[in-house]
Amino acid sequence: MDKEFVVIGLGRFGGSIVRELNALGVDVMAIDNDEARVNEYADIATHAVIADTTDEAVLKSLGIRNFDHVIVAIGENIQASILTTLILKDLGVKKVTTKAQNDYHAKVLNKIGADTVVHPERDMGRRIAHNLASASVLDYLELADQYSIVEIRAGESLQGNSILDLDVRANYGLNIIAVKRGKDILVSPDPYEVIERGDILIVIGHDNDLNRFEKKIAND
Repeated sequence: MDKEFVVIGLGRFGGSIVRELNALGVDVMAIDNDEARVNEYADIATHAVIADTTDEAVLKSLGIRNFDHVIVAIGENIQASILTTLILKDLGVKKVTTKAQNDYHAKVLNKIGADTVVHPERDMGRRIAHNLASASVLDYLELADQYSIVEIRAGESLQGNSILDLDVRANYGLNIIAVKRGKDILVSPDPYEVIERGDILIVIGHDNDLNRFEKKIAND
């Protein structure tokens, strides 16, 4: 059975999720208390509903517990975000992902049972900062507190070396988990694999170690 999603809050973040899920052919209910926003997504979402999600009776009437995954993308109203998340978990929703405005908000969301807490503005800021600091860094994804995956384009300082030569595990405490080469991807690459210019290394490790490695190759 295909999964069914609900997105609560149709600002830029929530709206982009609705559009992407729609593009993927996934059923998604879009909810907001602003009529204009709901009308904007009426032809995009499977269902678009004007509702106050801090009202438990309203969420029950929508059959919210029958959905597989609810994304709480409420913007500036932290109180509404927290209360909505709490009600969803109390009603037995299987998976709730909530957008956090700041670290304090995130702590509260974790305490009340949010399954996943995301920091879109902070994470995008980090990705942009890493991309600006080094032309070699293509993408940056936070996995957990202080651990991330980075995509790094191999430049002059890396080309011609084997993974064994680079020995990033010993030198930086990092692991190269894959190498993208054109349309091919080498998963768990052989240590004797020689890096070619333009290869994209997918590297995992502690943020401090990744930062040291990025500085080393920053001028490539």
